[in-house]
Amino acid sequence: MTVRTLKSAIFHLTAVFRPNYIIMDISVVIPLYNEEESLPELAQWIERVMNANGFSYEILFVNDGSTDRSMRVIHELAEKNPAIHAISFSRNYGKSPALNVGFRRAQGDVVITMDADLQDSPDEIPELYRMITEDGYDLVSGWKKKRYDPLSKTIPTKLFNATARKVSGIKNLHDFNCGLKAYRNEVIKHIEVYGDMHRYIPYLAKNAGYKKIGEKVVHHQARKYGHTKFGLDRFINGYLDLGTLWFQSKFGIKPMHIFGLLGSLMFLIGFIAVVTVLILKIVSMNSSTYHFYLTNSVYFYLSLAFMVLGVQFFCTGFIGELITRNSAERNNYLISEEF
Repeated sequence: MTVRTLKSAIFHLTAVFRPNYIIMDISVVIPLYNEEESLPELAQWIERVMNANGFSYEILFVNDGSTDRSMRVIHELAEKNPAIHAISFSRNYGKSPALNVGFRRAQGDVVITMDADLQDSPDEIPELYRMITEDGYDLVSGWKKKRYDPLSKTIPTKLFNATARKVSGIKNLHDFNCGLKAYRNEVIKHIEVYGDMHRYIPYLAKNAGYKKIGEKVVHHQARKYGHTKFGLDRFINGYLDLGTLWFQSKFGIKPMHIFGLLGSLMFLIGFIAVVTVLILKIVSMNSSTYHFYLTNSVYFYLSLAFMVLGVQFFCTGFIGELITRNSAERNNYLISEEF
């Protein structure tokens, strides 16, 4: 009996006798939005791969407020396979919230994420699992080296990934936004995915101290059902999120290092300008030929504006960032169903 087979047997025994204590090889977390057509084929494909390799597993579908029959299909699949579970949002929140909630519930030693549209191949799971458990990676990201997307998507993607490599310092990743990734369970429990930060999970992991990040070339399949849920606006939002993440990684813990510096510089420039203008006024008062009027000088108003802006930038900028960063409601989502 192999170690994996023994572990699988232990998993089934503990699931029966001690349901709160589960030993599990893999959790597959799948966020989805209106993917009713692809779900049966995807679930069967994952089940086939897991059984062929003797993995103990769970499939966790996170329904991001689908308006089609996706949840009904998941219920039907769960009746046939007890390893299938689901979390359903009451409305559409986005991929990042779906992943964040899925990560909180995932129990497997290795957590695999993939999209529900069949463009990610479950056949990649065994090698991803091996890279985490045997090669010792904290995170392994897929690289869709050969893509079946139109040029309107592939060219911006290349530019986006080049920028992300430069800013994050993770030089070995070619495809930050690939949905097919593998993680040690510890990693996903120590990162928070919010907004649209799912594009930068490797960067989030690195900032959390998990620096052994690998990459695997994975097979990319053309979409079989439906249509893409993402438009070109995701690239604009992606760059804005990258800037936010870079800022937080540099100054998130000590925001005064940036806000205090810039605010102090602006205030100092304004103060020096005010002093200069006042000196000119005093000189003009003692001169019979030179007259300087404060209210007629644009420099006087500019100097005051710099001082005011410096104080505001010093105070309100970093306070607003701290409020946003520590908002208790940021990752609260209305869940209509869970099983």
